[in-house]
Amino acid sequence: MIERAGAGPLRRLVVLRHAKSAWPEGVEDHRRPLAPRGLRDAPAAGRALAEAGGLPDLALCSTAVRARRTWELASAQWGTPPPVRYDRRLYAAGVPGLLQVVREVPGEVETLLLVGHNPGLEDLVLELAGDGLDDALERVRTKFPTAAIAVLTWRGTGWPALAPGAALLTSFLVPRGEKGHGGGRGK
Repeated sequence: MIERAGAGPLRRLVVLRHAKSAWPEGVEDHRRPLAPRGLRDAPAAGRALAEAGGLPDLALCSTAVRARRTWELASAQWGTPPPVRYDRRLYAAGVPGLLQVVREVPGEVETLLLVGHNPGLEDLVLELAGDGLDDALERVRTKFPTAAIAVLTWRGTGWPALAPGAALLTSFLVPRGEKGHGGGRGK
């Protein structure tokens, strides 16, 4: 694995866009549930993170129902999920708001998972990635679909030091669940 230059431990920011959501009539945006495809894809995202060694020390998750449910289904695929903090500021946040929340993370956290929404997550990945492996950056620029996972690595003494262009985009995955699988536990 290529590592970004810098002082401090290798840190990873894992960015997970919520899985495919439904658009039920009369339901406000913040309360929208996952669609059947989202119920399949969220566990697949959890399995992909486990297989890639991408399990976090801490998860920060939007308070929107679709993000919370994505977190629940993804983390249910792991033996012992890490602590999660639900933060309303992640809902509909742009890059400045997302960076503010990330920069508040304690220094002992080396791998952080951020579960949220587009376009903010895509913009954040593009802002932080100074470079990418293979065609990962181009793929993010083309589309950051639901349940997509971007992994950024950088060296730093703490999360407040995370700056634009400081990270390397080491991975971009779009896991999909198989039809016929109910996506784990019900609502």
